[in-house]
Amino acid sequence: MSDRLQAGDTAPAFTLSDADGKPVSLSDYAGRKVIVYFYPAALTPGCTKQACDFTDNLDLLAGAGYDVLGVSPDKTEKLAKFRDKESLRVKLVGDPDKGTLEAYGAFGEKTMYGKTVKGVIRSTFVIDEQGKVERALYNVRATGHVAKLIKDLKLDAA
Repeated sequence: MSDRLQAGDTAPAFTLSDADGKPVSLSDYAGRKVIVYFYPAALTPGCTKQACDFTDNLDLLAGAGYDVLGVSPDKTEKLAKFRDKESLRVKLVGDPDKGTLEAYGAFGEKTMYGKTVKGVIRSTFVIDEQGKVERALYNVRATGHVAKLIKDLKLDAA
Protein backbone atom coordinates (compact mmCIF):
# COMPACT_ATOMS: atom_id res chain seq x y z
CA MET A 1 0.00 0.00 0.00
CA SER A 2 1.36 3.38 -0.93
CA ASP A 3 1.61 6.31 1.43
CA ARG A 4 -1.35 8.61 1.71
CA LEU A 5 -1.18 12.00 0.09
CA GLN A 6 -1.27 15.16 2.19
CA ALA A 7 -2.25 18.75 1.45
CA GLY A 8 0.66 20.42 -0.33
CA ASP A 9 1.83 17.25 -2.13
CA THR A 10 2.05 17.28 -5.91
CA ALA A 11 -0.84 15.23 -7.27
CA PRO A 12 0.48 12.15 -9.09
CA ALA A 13 0.17 12.53 -12.87
CA PHE A 14 -1.99 10.05 -14.75
CA THR A 15 -3.53 9.30 -18.12
CA LEU A 16 -6.53 6.96 -18.08
CA SER A 17 -9.27 6.09 -20.57
CA ASP A 18 -12.71 7.60 -20.14
CA ALA A 19 -16.06 5.88 -20.75
CA ASP A 20 -15.61 6.45 -24.50
CA GLY A 21 -12.06 5.08 -24.54
CA LYS A 22 -10.49 8.54 -24.93
CA PRO A 23 -7.39 9.38 -22.89
CA VAL A 24 -7.84 11.79 -19.99
CA SER A 25 -4.80 13.18 -18.18
CA LEU A 26 -4.52 15.16 -14.99
CA SER A 27 -2.43 17.62 -17.03
CA ASP A 28 -5.56 18.31 -19.15
CA TYR A 29 -6.80 20.24 -16.09
CA ALA A 30 -3.69 22.41 -15.60
CA GLY A 31 -4.77 25.92 -14.61
CA ARG A 32 -8.10 24.63 -13.25
CA LYS A 33 -9.17 23.16 -9.95
CA VAL A 34 -10.21 19.53 -10.14
CA ILE A 35 -11.89 17.17 -7.71
CA VAL A 36 -10.66 13.63 -8.31
CA TYR A 37 -12.68 11.01 -6.49
CA PHE A 38 -11.95 7.30 -6.30
CA TYR A 39 -14.78 4.80 -5.92
CA PRO A 40 -14.85 0.99 -5.80
CA ALA A 41 -17.19 -0.03 -8.63
CA ALA A 42 -19.60 1.37 -11.20
CA LEU A 43 -23.23 0.25 -11.04
CA THR A 44 -23.20 -0.46 -7.29
CA PRO A 45 -25.64 1.34 -4.92
CA GLY A 46 -23.15 3.46 -2.94
CA CYS A 47 -21.07 4.41 -5.95
CA THR A 48 -24.21 5.27 -7.92
CA LYS A 49 -25.42 7.55 -5.09
CA GLN A 50 -22.02 9.30 -4.96
CA ALA A 51 -21.79 9.73 -8.76
CA CYS A 52 -25.37 11.06 -8.88
CA ASP A 53 -24.58 13.50 -6.04
CA PHE A 54 -21.57 14.82 -7.99
CA THR A 55 -23.69 15.06 -11.17
CA ASP A 56 -26.47 16.90 -9.29
CA ASN A 57 -23.93 19.44 -7.98
CA LEU A 58 -21.82 19.72 -11.13
CA ASP A 59 -23.15 23.15 -12.10
CA LEU A 60 -22.42 24.55 -8.63
CA LEU A 61 -18.92 23.03 -8.63
CA ALA A 62 -18.18 24.15 -12.20
CA GLY A 63 -19.44 27.63 -11.38
CA ALA A 64 -16.89 27.74 -8.55
CA GLY A 65 -14.15 26.65 -10.97
CA TYR A 66 -14.00 22.92 -10.18
CA ASP A 67 -13.99 20.07 -12.67
CA VAL A 68 -14.89 16.60 -11.36
CA LEU A 69 -13.28 13.32 -12.34
CA GLY A 70 -14.40 9.92 -11.02
CA VAL A 71 -11.86 7.07 -11.02
CA SER A 72 -12.59 3.37 -10.50
CA PRO A 73 -10.88 0.12 -11.49
CA ASP A 74 -13.65 -0.51 -14.05
CA LYS A 75 -13.12 -1.01 -17.77
CA THR A 76 -14.41 1.61 -20.23
CA GLU A 77 -17.43 -0.49 -21.32
CA LYS A 78 -18.74 -0.67 -17.75
CA LEU A 79 -18.12 3.06 -17.24
CA ALA A 80 -20.12 3.84 -20.40
CA LYS A 81 -22.99 1.63 -19.20
CA PHE A 82 -22.87 3.33 -15.76
CA ARG A 83 -22.85 6.83 -17.29
CA ASP A 84 -25.70 6.07 -19.67
CA LYS A 85 -27.88 4.14 -17.19
CA GLU A 86 -27.63 6.87 -14.52
CA SER A 87 -27.41 9.91 -16.88
CA LEU A 88 -24.12 10.92 -15.27
CA ARG A 89 -22.41 14.11 -16.39
CA VAL A 90 -19.29 13.52 -14.31
CA LYS A 91 -16.26 12.46 -16.36
CA LEU A 92 -15.53 8.81 -15.45
CA VAL A 93 -12.18 7.16 -16.09
CA GLY A 94 -11.04 3.59 -15.52
CA ASP A 95 -7.88 2.36 -13.83
CA PRO A 96 -8.03 -1.44 -14.30
CA ASP A 97 -4.34 -1.93 -13.42
CA LYS A 98 -4.87 0.18 -10.26
CA GLY A 99 -1.64 2.17 -10.75
CA THR A 100 -3.33 5.54 -10.25
CA LEU A 101 -5.41 4.23 -7.33
CA GLU A 102 -2.17 3.10 -5.65
CA ALA A 103 -0.33 6.35 -6.45
CA TYR A 104 -3.07 8.26 -4.60
CA GLY A 105 -3.13 5.82 -1.67
CA ALA A 106 -6.69 4.92 -2.64
CA PHE A 107 -6.07 1.18 -2.92
CA GLY A 108 -5.02 -1.06 -0.08
CA GLU A 109 -6.19 -2.77 3.05
CA LYS A 110 -9.53 -1.72 4.45
CA THR A 111 -12.08 -3.18 6.82
CA MET A 112 -15.32 -4.34 5.27
CA TYR A 113 -18.00 -6.09 7.33
CA GLY A 114 -15.44 -6.76 10.07
CA LYS A 115 -12.90 -8.38 7.74
CA THR A 116 -9.66 -6.90 6.43
CA VAL A 117 -9.71 -6.94 2.65
CA LYS A 118 -7.66 -5.33 -0.10
CA GLY A 119 -9.61 -2.95 -2.30
CA VAL A 120 -10.46 0.59 -3.30
CA ILE A 121 -10.51 3.06 -0.41
CA ARG A 122 -13.23 5.59 -1.22
CA SER A 123 -11.24 8.83 -1.38
CA THR A 124 -11.52 12.37 -2.72
CA PHE A 125 -8.79 14.83 -3.63
CA VAL A 126 -9.14 18.53 -4.32
CA ILE A 127 -6.29 19.56 -6.63
CA ASP A 128 -5.45 23.21 -7.27
CA GLU A 129 -4.54 24.97 -10.53
CA GLN A 130 -0.85 24.13 -10.07
CA GLY A 131 -1.47 20.41 -9.58
CA LYS A 132 -1.00 20.48 -5.81
CA VAL A 133 -3.25 18.56 -3.44
CA GLU A 134 -5.41 21.03 -1.51
CA ARG A 135 -7.37 18.35 0.36
CA ALA A 136 -6.86 14.61 0.67
CA LEU A 137 -9.90 12.85 2.12
CA TYR A 138 -9.76 9.10 2.77
CA ASN A 139 -12.49 6.66 3.81
CA VAL A 140 -15.25 9.07 2.84
CA ARG A 141 -18.89 7.95 2.89
CA ALA A 142 -20.75 7.52 -0.37
CA THR A 143 -23.85 9.25 0.97
CA GLY A 144 -23.59 12.85 2.10
CA HIS A 145 -19.97 13.23 1.06
CA VAL A 146 -20.60 15.68 -1.78
CA ALA A 147 -22.74 17.93 0.43
CA LYS A 148 -20.01 17.92 3.09
CA LEU A 149 -17.34 18.68 0.48
CA ILE A 150 -19.36 21.64 -0.84
CA LYS A 151 -19.76 22.91 2.73
CA ASP A 152 -16.03 22.44 3.50
CA LEU A 153 -15.08 24.28 0.30
CA LYS A 154 -17.51 27.03 1.36
CA LEU A 155 -19.50 26.73 -1.88
CA ASP A 156 -22.91 26.24 -0.29
CA ALA A 157 -25.31 29.10 -0.78
CA ALA A 158 -25.78 29.57 2.98
